[in-house]
Amino acid sequence: MEIFDDETLEDLQLLGLRLIQKKSGFRFGIDAVLLADFAKDILSEKTLDLCTGSAVIPILLSAKTKTQEIFGLEIQQSVFDTAVRSVSLNNLENRISLTLGDLKNAAKIYGKRKFDLITCNPPYMPIGSGIQNPCDEKLVARHEILCTLEDVIRVSSDLLKHKGHLALVHKPSRLADIIYFMRSYDLEPKRIRFIHKSQKSEPSLVLIDAVFKGGKELRIMPPLYLYNDDGSETKELREVYGR
Repeated sequence: MEIFDDETLEDLQLLGLRLIQKKSGFRFGIDAVLLADFAKDILSEKTLDLCTGSAVIPILLSAKTKTQEIFGLEIQQSVFDTAVRSVSLNNLENRISLTLGDLKNAAKIYGKRKFDLITCNPPYMPIGSGIQNPCDEKLVARHEILCTLEDVIRVSSDLLKHKGHLALVHKPSRLADIIYFMRSYDLEPKRIRFIHKSQKSEPSLVLIDAVFKGGKELRIMPPLYLYNDDGSETKELREVYGR
């Protein structure tokens, strides 16, 4: 598999898996790795990753779970093309199927009530907020230009089977919106876990697992701290990465 001059080859440090990324494009971060680990224990025969980007979450889930059918949906052609090559590089074509398309049309692409699990690491920033990156790939990945938080949750509600799960990673500042939209579309939050860079910092990310037509019972999990006071990785973060 040829790697172009404007690309890097990342070692995912898991069963020899690798990922192709653009040097100047949007690059996956720790949030995607944390989401894949958070979702790994949800039993699923058929999983869909929305806003799949580089397909890092489907590739990680292929190693962390026994799910035989993993799908990914991405709207940006250049990002999609690179993701397809990463799937091929890891010889995962028999388990991971990627589709180029708009998330808002996902029910037409896949059909309703098809998935046991949907994962999504969506754009975090409402359009018009924050510093807008001039690189289109990064702008689309970070800002709600082509899809909103409500779009992600509404579409997931259409796609999930009864008692199917939606696992999201997002910013804690959007938590009220997330719970509001989930309940508006019959998704009941079941697990919430806050991610802190250190024990002295406020949470920087939140992981949420919701169930379609689920009962009203919410579990707040222990916080996950990423780094010790000396800057080294915590034991739990090393376990997430398999180090």
